Amino acid sequence: MQIILKTDIAGLGFKNDTVEVKPGYGRNYLIPQGYAVMATDSNKKVVAENIRQAAHKAEKTKNDALAIAEAIGQLELKILAKAGESGKIFGRVTNTQVADALKEKGYDIDRKKITIDEAKVLGSYNAIVNLHKDVKQTIKFDVIAAE
Repeated sequence: MQIILKTDIAGLGFKNDTVEVKPGYGRNYLIPQGYAVMATDSNKKVVAENIRQAAHKAEKTKNDALAIAEAIGQLELKILAKAGESGKIFGRVTNTQVADALKEKGYDIDRKKITIDEAKVLGSYNAIVNLHKDVKQTIKFDVIAAE
C-alpha cells in the first residue's frame, strides 16, 4: 500500500515522501492518527504543488541548519557527572544533558534530535545532532567528574 506522509516518522520517511507500507499499518495506524494519506493521483498532485511552493522556505531552513551545524561543530562541551573512584559514572549521560549543555552555549536544540553512544565512564564522546533531514553534525563532549 502506498501512502504519502504528512509528518516525519523515524525509520519510515520524511514529510511528503511517498512510501510503501503494509496495509494494516497504513489503514489502522498512520491514516487514522493523521500521519499519512492514501497516495491517490489527486493527493500526489496536491503534494507536488505544496513541495513546489515550499522549496524556497526549505532552502532557507537548510541554510540555517548548515550555519548552526558549522557553529556547534567547533564546540567542546563539558558535562558533569557523579563518578566513583574507578571513573565509572552513576547512571549515564543522556541526550537531555547534552541539549542543556548546548543551551548554555546559546544553541536551543531539541533533545530528540540528539543521539549519543553509551557514556558510562569518564572520558570523551561524540553526539550526533540531526538538524535537518540533510544536515547532521557530530559534536564532541567530555564527561568529567562532579566534585
